[in-house]
Amino acid sequence: MLHAVLSAATEGGETHSPVIPELYDILWSSVCFIIILIFFWKYVLPRVQTMLDERGEAIEGNIAKADEAQRKAEAALEEYTAQLADARAEAGQIRETAREDGKKIVAEAKDTAVSEAARVTASAQAQIEAERQSALVSLRSEVGTIAIDLASGVIGESLTDDQKAQAVVDRFLADLEASETAAAGETK
Repeated sequence: MLHAVLSAATEGGETHSPVIPELYDILWSSVCFIIILIFFWKYVLPRVQTMLDERGEAIEGNIAKADEAQRKAEAALEEYTAQLADARAEAGQIRETAREDGKKIVAEAKDTAVSEAARVTASAQAQIEAERQSALVSLRSEVGTIAIDLASGVIGESLTDDQKAQAVVDRFLADLEASETAAAGETK
């Protein structure tokens, strides 16, 4: 095929190299190249440069915004961490205060219960003592009546005199109490 091209070039009488173009082709190609170069140099290249500058500024602006956002996020994280530490400290303090208050409430409840128990015990003892005294008075009169009836039967005479009867009953009860006291002293 190369041979066919060389033979076609030599038919015109002139030897022509297929690699080197003719002078007029070089001239017109150079003129077109220079026109296209000037067009690109004047119009296309400035626009591309402007677009690249704008894109570079936008990228730098976005990087600056990202850096600022990262700084703000780090500051917010530090603030959050500080607030969390404060909240934990405050929660600990509140728990400690609640424990102390609970201890105080329990102590107050114990004191109240002890004083209430003491009051109830004192009231019960007073009531028991009052009932004991009432029972003693009632018992004395009944024992006195029974003792007078018994004594009247043993002595054979009537003990209807109230002063005599009272004296006999009192002496009998005093002897009875003395014997109970002596018996209680021996058992101890």
